[in-house]
Amino acid sequence: MKYFPLSLFLTSFAWSHPHQSDCRCRPHQSCWPSPQDWNALNRSVDGNLVGVRPVADVCHSERESEACESVLALSTNSTWRAAQPGAVQWRNWESWPERDEYCYIEALDKPCGQGRVSLYSTIATSAADIQKSVLFAKEHNLRLAIKNSGHCFLGRSTAPESLQIQTSGMKEISFVDDFRPKGAPKGGSEGPAVTIAAGVALQELYAALGKKSRIAVAGAAHTVGAAGGYIQGGGHSFLGPWKGMASDNALQFTVVTANGGLVVANEYQNRDLFWALRGGGGGTFGIVVDVTIRTFDEAPVIMSNLNISTPSEHPDFWDAITEFHAYLPALSDAGGAGYYRIFPDLPLPDQNTTVSGLILGLVFPDQTDIARVDRLFEPLLTKLNAISAVTTEYGSMPLPDIRTLISGVLIPSNADITGGITLVGSRMYSRDLFEKEPAKLSAVLRQIRMGPYESFTGHIVSGGAVANNHIDSALHPAWRGSLLHLTFGRGWETETSAAEQDAIRNNLTNVEVELLRSVEGSDKMGAYLNEANAYEKDFQSSFWGDNYNRLYKIKQKWDPTGLFITRSGVGSEDWDTEGLCRCWENWIEPWERGADILMWDDVM
Repeated sequence: MKYFPLSLFLTSFAWSHPHQSDCRCRPHQSCWPSPQDWNALNRSVDGNLVGVRPVADVCHSERESEACESVLALSTNSTWRAAQPGAVQWRNWESWPERDEYCYIEALDKPCGQGRVSLYSTIATSAADIQKSVLFAKEHNLRLAIKNSGHCFLGRSTAPESLQIQTSGMKEISFVDDFRPKGAPKGGSEGPAVTIAAGVALQELYAALGKKSRIAVAGAAHTVGAAGGYIQGGGHSFLGPWKGMASDNALQFTVVTANGGLVVANEYQNRDLFWALRGGGGGTFGIVVDVTIRTFDEAPVIMSNLNISTPSEHPDFWDAITEFHAYLPALSDAGGAGYYRIFPDLPLPDQNTTVSGLILGLVFPDQTDIARVDRLFEPLLTKLNAISAVTTEYGSMPLPDIRTLISGVLIPSNADITGGITLVGSRMYSRDLFEKEPAKLSAVLRQIRMGPYESFTGHIVSGGAVANNHIDSALHPAWRGSLLHLTFGRGWETETSAAEQDAIRNNLTNVEVELLRSVEGSDKMGAYLNEANAYEKDFQSSFWGDNYNRLYKIKQKWDPTGLFITRSGVGSEDWDTEGLCRCWENWIEPWERGADILMWDDVM
């Protein structure tokens, strides 16, 4: 029997376990980089380091200036907000209510607080800029935030008292007819592909694809940076049932890791990292410099629209919703994909009335037979029109190609309207639910209060190739059995108190999202981590299911010190809400996850 001196054991325990002092370095501390340190970083990134204030700050200090006029004119423009290091798409993540720090254009009589907006930002133009900034953050133990377009409902693009790395300026796009991943054997090519740098926005990607008569699986919003958290979070799409999830079609990543290295991850090298980057969440395992994705031949498409309405709050409305949901499997089997919105309380100002309504836009890629699509809708229309209070409107039209659908319908302008205050609740629902018990979802949705113009959004983006792609990745396995991803939002006004904000968050988290979970139970399905409640309970299971343990181990391998921490991301439970200090009480979790435990006898 060997003995270990108690004093040495306690010393070893203290050194090998984090405690409450294990925090990031902050501006009021002596460890904070000096002005000379920041200047040195600025020189190393070719002058691309900037000090950051919230974008509304200029109006607080110079209300009558041209700069303020510009902010006022552009504050809801998503493209402008994506380019500003002091802004994200949803303003609640610029604020820090726990510290009463806000900077709102609507409240110029109040001080402009820094909030969660980073103090400095590297406007990266190259992988080298990212590497040097990562090493600087690591050396000085800084909180690091990674911002692409700032499109994140979970607030992962901001962090208080942090150094930001902004990638939205990295715009390179290159096509190849027969992509061969690095390290692949001879003959291991993947066909046509495009490599996009971290900052390529969707409209830029689609425009480049259009010139080549190609298409790729991506989203339908200007605010999305295709190479960022979108693909790393799985990436659902209106093309998903046709070609699979965006992450299914990712072939290779170039990544800056936590030690400042630049690595390539694909099926032939760094395979664990490649597995994690396809669904494990953005800003968690490294900073993606570029990603290579499959491209496909352009194709014609049929677009169908269906409107369902009843007088406001009429009970027949929810019977119609049940019939609609029961028909989703048939629409999906026919290749349909798209989006709908349910408005329980929809004012129609021109008609001076209010209705309950559903508005559906469905697309059928690579199809030209309109008569076939019209016949597909006939059984549903017959059932809906048999409900006494229901009115329906239906129509379909052919489009020559998917590019026309994107530029003319889905993202027709140069920007989205953003800059609001939003939290999201969401849940995936299985095909089994709609085949067997569609009324269960209707019964729950009618319990969730919706005010005028407020809606549930249904994403019919799974089934088809999403279900049939047998790809081993970090994507939540529930996606393969899902048929619908459903979301709704909650917000507040700029003058809403911190206590009232807490009440809204708590009701969303503990009441409304729990209702969504109750439809199929908390264990069967999950939530899409890119569009979910930032305060999701048991987020590990909700976002990744049985994949979480493997993801956590990969996180510890590639980022053992937790440099890359995001809200409700892999490993974030080891830190406080803002990623500033480690949480002592959670540190035993690696053992509980089944990680290798060093037994007492092993050190004797």
